[in-house]
Amino acid sequence: MVSPTSSPKISFVVSDLSESVSLRAYLLSQVCQSLGYDVEVIGFQSGPELYAAPPQNIPITSVPWRSHPQFLGQMRQLLPRITGDIIYAVKPKPSSFGVALFKQLRTHRPLILDIDDWEMSWHGGDDWSYRPVSPKQLYRDICKPGGQLRQPDHPLYVKWMEACVSRADAITVNTSFLQKRFGGVYMPNGKDTELFNPALYDGDRSRQRYGLSEYRVLMFPGAPRPHKGVEDVLIALEQLNQPDLRLVIVGGSPYDDYDDRLQQQWGQWIIKLPRCPMEQMPEIIAAAHIIVVPQRDTLAAQSQFPLKMTDGMAMAKPVLSTTVGDIPDILGNAGYLVDPESPDQLAEAIAGIFSDFDSATHRGQQGRSRCIDYYSIKAMARTLATVMSPYAPSHPANPLHDVSLA
Repeated sequence: MVSPTSSPKISFVVSDLSESVSLRAYLLSQVCQSLGYDVEVIGFQSGPELYAAPPQNIPITSVPWRSHPQFLGQMRQLLPRITGDIIYAVKPKPSSFGVALFKQLRTHRPLILDIDDWEMSWHGGDDWSYRPVSPKQLYRDICKPGGQLRQPDHPLYVKWMEACVSRADAITVNTSFLQKRFGGVYMPNGKDTELFNPALYDGDRSRQRYGLSEYRVLMFPGAPRPHKGVEDVLIALEQLNQPDLRLVIVGGSPYDDYDDRLQQQWGQWIIKLPRCPMEQMPEIIAAAHIIVVPQRDTLAAQSQFPLKMTDGMAMAKPVLSTTVGDIPDILGNAGYLVDPESPDQLAEAIAGIFSDFDSATHRGQQGRSRCIDYYSIKAMARTLATVMSPYAPSHPANPLHDVSLA
């Protein structure tokens, strides 16, 4: 428990700061800062640079990612750098939750686990199992360089970690799918609606700055992957065949060559903008006419809360998405929904939005109001203050704290 005379500090432990998981860690850090906690983000880094620049005033500490057995040495470097009064692991992976469990074992500090994705959904879900074809295969996987089981976050180890989630003192999740599976407190992704404020930006000026003035812009502000349905939007644009329509992809995929394959097949409809600091994103979103979030109905998509959804809602943009997972509940009546994997419906919806853009703009404004009420940093803070209350009882953000005693 935190000392009543100290300012509580929270250490966010992240599996890989070179991957998109860092975005959830940054968001949680911002929420905790808004509640008056000190924060630090600590984790491994597999690539030469961070996935995204952190918000200002969030300290980052990283150590290089290594495979086993070197990973254990890297973990020993990381453990003493976790200095928070409360440990907050982001994702139930060995490289985050596993590290946090080791730290908790040594220090007996409270441990909270955040689950923003079902990791096993990428490997077939509950049907996946590790089945080496022979003892030789098992030996190679363990002992040979590049062996599967030398990867610290191999699905086998992730499955073990998921079986240990009850070891956490508290769990937060960002979708109802994950809450049904793991329990915990529902805390969906929020947005800094003061930073993402459409009143601060001019759409025409943003389009001019990014070379988009001659286009009607559909924007996908994230990393395309097959389950995110970007192909369905591109097929819809082919069907519409209107020369001033473009899909603007912001950031692209750091995972594989999927971007290149999209470019090869549908390059005439795509404009790519490079990854940028978070503080620059509102200006880029301002350039969009429509934000598209065309998730396909897969296990991975069902368990996710698409961050790009609240990008568009916060900036009062018309959001066009699909009836997958929590998306209908997130949008309510403040967006446009079609069936997943339905390019025909997407094409019809795109045409309908542009045919009555005043109505679409009004719906976008409703989306911003909904975002402020339910999916803002302030909304997250109300939930997180309650989650933190048993571990920082004297902190002013504690809903049970009597300020007269402070």
